[in-house]
Amino acid sequence: MRARDRSVNAVPVVVGVDGSVPSLAAVDLAAQEAVLRRCGLRLVHALASPYPQFPAEGWLRPHAENILGEAWRHAHEMAPDLPIDGEIITGQAGTVLRDCSRTARLVVVGDRGASGFGALLVGSVAVQMAAHAACPILVARGEADRESPVLLGVDGSSANDPAVGFAFEEAALRGVPLVAEHAWAHPVSTGPGDMLPLVYDVSELGHDEERLLSEALAGWQAKYPDVVVERKLVRGGARPALIEATRHAQLVVVGSRGRGGFTGLLLGSVSQAVLHHADCPVAIVPHPQPAN
Repeated sequence: MRARDRSVNAVPVVVGVDGSVPSLAAVDLAAQEAVLRRCGLRLVHALASPYPQFPAEGWLRPHAENILGEAWRHAHEMAPDLPIDGEIITGQAGTVLRDCSRTARLVVVGDRGASGFGALLVGSVAVQMAAHAACPILVARGEADRESPVLLGVDGSSANDPAVGFAFEEAALRGVPLVAEHAWAHPVSTGPGDMLPLVYDVSELGHDEERLLSEALAGWQAKYPDVVVERKLVRGGARPALIEATRHAQLVVVGSRGRGGFTGLLLGSVSQAVLHHADCPVAIVPHPQPAN
């Protein structure tokens, strides 16, 4: 399947398709993102056989072509003028999409796949991509009210900065306000060997956290002066506060790792919680890894 015409921007939005209902919801969201970014949409179907003794090529390809064709028609109905390309790639979905993320502006997936188990809140491919994608990953879940603001989880760490920038870009593209939420409960260790105070002034600490939030946003507010920003400081746990706030957002943006995360974890606890429980689509933005 080939693109109908040339994209304004050569770097596409990629969406994984598998024929499931959540997959079509991901196509809807991906088409919207591609239109906003004035770039092409690339539909990708991973072709893998459940039986090692029977290669996927051949007996599964006609079914894969039907899935891709349905997704193409769905995307075309959503955005008739959008340049759309489609490809069937042999391999496991998580591996295929991770490779695609190296040359994509954004990868969009459904929260559940065609082979998902009923008891799982989020499918394995969405979890894999959230932890390993080389570009921002957008998981289609919940409802996306286009009149609602973009919600950003701010922790003040350097790892969170790409997520802050992505959230400002999304709010600017969509023409909606940005709600920047920072939750705190008590002094938090920011590195090995930190000595935490046994007694502290709650009022003074609150001012410090407010300053941290302002500093995290300052440079990006200068870059996106037209974005209206609501700063929201919450005293309490970051996970429940952010999940509750997703009820009133069209998109929530978080970093893949947080201020209090362990180095070995590829996905922070707040990101995991939001991915599993948010009431709106979830964007997880990775922190660039240093070159080897």
